[in-house]
Amino acid sequence: MPSSRKLDPTIIVIFGGGGDLTRRKLIPALHNLMLDNLLPQRCAIIGIGRRSMDDDTFRNHLKSGLEQFSRRGGSTEQPWDDFGSRISYVSEDVTSKESGAALTRRLNEIDSDWGVRANRIFYLAIPPSMMEPAAAMLQRMGVCRDCKRDRLVVEKPFGRDIASARTLNQLLSGMFVESQIYRIDHFLGKETVQNILAFRFANSLFEPVWNRRYIDHVQITVAETVGVENRANFFEQSGALRDMIQNHLLQILCLVAMEPPISFDADEVRNKKVDVLRAIRPILADDVHKSAVRGQYARGFVEGQAVAGYREESGVSPHSCTETYVALKLLIDNWRWQGVPFYLRTGKRLPAKVSEVSIIFRSPPHQLFPSAAVDNWQPNRIVIKIQPEEGINTRIQVKQPGTRLLLGEADMRFRYGEAFKAAAPEAYETLLLDAIRGDATLFMRADQVECAWNVVSPILAAWEAVPPADFPDYPAGSWGPEAADRMIARGGHNWLQPGMKR
Repeated sequence: MPSSRKLDPTIIVIFGGGGDLTRRKLIPALHNLMLDNLLPQRCAIIGIGRRSMDDDTFRNHLKSGLEQFSRRGGSTEQPWDDFGSRISYVSEDVTSKESGAALTRRLNEIDSDWGVRANRIFYLAIPPSMMEPAAAMLQRMGVCRDCKRDRLVVEKPFGRDIASARTLNQLLSGMFVESQIYRIDHFLGKETVQNILAFRFANSLFEPVWNRRYIDHVQITVAETVGVENRANFFEQSGALRDMIQNHLLQILCLVAMEPPISFDADEVRNKKVDVLRAIRPILADDVHKSAVRGQYARGFVEGQAVAGYREESGVSPHSCTETYVALKLLIDNWRWQGVPFYLRTGKRLPAKVSEVSIIFRSPPHQLFPSAAVDNWQPNRIVIKIQPEEGINTRIQVKQPGTRLLLGEADMRFRYGEAFKAAAPEAYETLLLDAIRGDATLFMRADQVECAWNVVSPILAAWEAVPPADFPDYPAGSWGPEAADRMIARGGHNWLQPGMKR
């Protein structure tokens, strides 16, 4: 990583400065970067919001968030004094045609004090409905004209369907050059997600067998124990397919399935991801019921505690048809993956909070051991654990101790916490530092976003046309609806549960 001495002076402007994302994620991430000496020596942070607030009130609001949400806890006085001195607040109503004057003055004041025109990062931590007026304000101000030094970071959700995503892309591309736009998905900032590339392309041991000849199928699971918590208003409008599959799980699929890039150049890596999305076989309307399962949790028990059903949650309609669980079967039509199913599933109120990728290999072409020796035989598999226990398991067959020839399963195990003593940075730390550095590798490009929406659009259309008749269809604390088990069973497979257990 670069030291702070190598980074140009930078101003970070956060639209939605008084919001939860800023307090929970962005400010703790920037504070940790400062503690690790990774922020530019000259770095200013400006919060933008409609509410009137002085700088000290804003700083105190953010400081209280460190104690609750930072991986390091609260800050001692000296580091906070240094960090807090970088923070200021500007009140702007971005929907007003007169907005922008106060922010322009603040930017000019900082440039004048520093004696240099600083790099500028404009972070839109705001709802989708506010992105257009915020972008229009920046264009009107003329503060994003330097394609190399000015960047626009856009939070998800990026649209709610293919049409709205295209509209937003057209809007932004009409105001900014594509290289300036950083569409963020925090999942791509996780250490273990990034490690998929290192695991595949830095080790000659695995890449030669990473194809249809050796791999039987792939499972990607992102499970949550929580319900909707305080996100009911948002989740009722999105559902699990939009909220999780369209971005997080499809991005993981791209890392698993992409071809080796020529280099680690941002566009080269993203080109390979787009190739995967374009190769995913379209799901026809008549086949949605075969390849996609939706579910909604009912009352049940999670971690020994009784929990309400989704329709009983605060802010949720008692007749809601919003899915809290999705399972998909996707096929990739290219030479590497032809015929290999990729099973994706995600859900709320499941038994464990876990994200992992399971690569299940084909059986040996010839079974030379006697049947009695392989009574408990299972195919080899690699499990990439993203959270909560970050690492990689490789399950192999070995001879069990004893005088008889009996095969059994054993794990070759790697754990981040055991191999490396340093604490891994939070996803937003990695992504914010990349934005400061101007490295777009882990951010999404316009065509990548639209291709991802193309994958899920037929499913959205089919589900909206025919409301579910059986919701709720899985109890909280279970692994989802029985229909998901039937879907994967039709391909001759079954879901692997966390910990590589069946």
